[in-house]
Amino acid sequence: MSPLVHPAPGPLAATCLDLPAGSPGGSVELFLDLYTGDKPLIPARAFMLAPAGTNPRPPAGLDLLPVAGKCLSGPGFGRYVTALRKALASAIDPTQIGVLHLQHLTFGATPALIRALPAHPRIALVHGTDLIFAEAHRDQLQVLRETVRAADAIVVPTDAMADHLLKLAPLTDRRKLTHIPWGIPDHLLTDPPTRAARTSTSHLRLLYAGRLTAEKGAEALIKSLAPVQGVELSVAAPRAQFHSLAPFLKRSGVRARYLGWLRRPQLWKAFTEHDVLVMPSTTLEAMGLVALEAQACGLPVLYQPVPGLSDALAASGVATDFTHSAALARDLDRLRTAPGLLPALRQAGYANAARYPLSATAQALTDLSRQLV
Repeated sequence: MSPLVHPAPGPLAATCLDLPAGSPGGSVELFLDLYTGDKPLIPARAFMLAPAGTNPRPPAGLDLLPVAGKCLSGPGFGRYVTALRKALASAIDPTQIGVLHLQHLTFGATPALIRALPAHPRIALVHGTDLIFAEAHRDQLQVLRETVRAADAIVVPTDAMADHLLKLAPLTDRRKLTHIPWGIPDHLLTDPPTRAARTSTSHLRLLYAGRLTAEKGAEALIKSLAPVQGVELSVAAPRAQFHSLAPFLKRSGVRARYLGWLRRPQLWKAFTEHDVLVMPSTTLEAMGLVALEAQACGLPVLYQPVPGLSDALAASGVATDFTHSAALARDLDRLRTAPGLLPALRQAGYANAARYPLSATAQALTDLSRQLV
């Protein structure tokens, strides 16, 4: 794997993620990885929302919009989009922008950015939450279909995301679809953290890392883990979400060690201190970037074979059924006792993660932007 490669600068992109700065999630990390920093991989005017009641110091290259009223449906959604459009139009000189990178097919930033800069070519990026929220909210399904019509190109990270999108928007012009996998930081591939040698294999150290929203499957994981012996569970998640889960943990009798909501370097270190990453997602994942980062750090992945994860991991991880305790116990016991299995999975994980350098994602998006300008 070669060192981090910055693609030749493409047209300046305008892009907005209508989440407060500091929000958790793989989509946020990918956004910051691509568009922010002293030398962003993709030159951009990049925006997020200013968090309520705080005055954060955003990373270089990220501007914060003081727009309140975020919602998903009804008249309030229209007012929110209008307020975002006005804020973006005031902040951006359209003569400097070459292309729009629409983060998500749904939510408010995408229609706001299109209306603020109506004459620029548009690349829409599909994430798992787009499809989940479009299924659950009629107004968001309408936004998704309008974005699909308005976009000049639609980027999907996996074939599963394309298939799911076409079910929600069957009139999509398939010629617009472009497959560009998401990526993880190149330096994690070239210089991963060192794994400490284990002195005892009497139990399996499991790590759950990510948000604890319903589609992530944490409750199914805990319920199925309750009768399983020989494992210990650590959780790295947003504090408020972990506290909300605490009563369920107590009722189930599962003891979980809370690690906090870790910054990326801390999370990468935590990967080296565990034996298996568990990903019990119930619905779909765009790609499951946390799984690829874990593999890059030598941590095998045990996952529910939902769309997106199956594409990105396949046989480099171990698929299981987190909704059936007996199946989960069998697979965990195999991971704990089968000679050579964990080392073999570590090697398979390293090889799989190496397929997804962030620089390749940036280069492909830059090439696509050039084609449209």
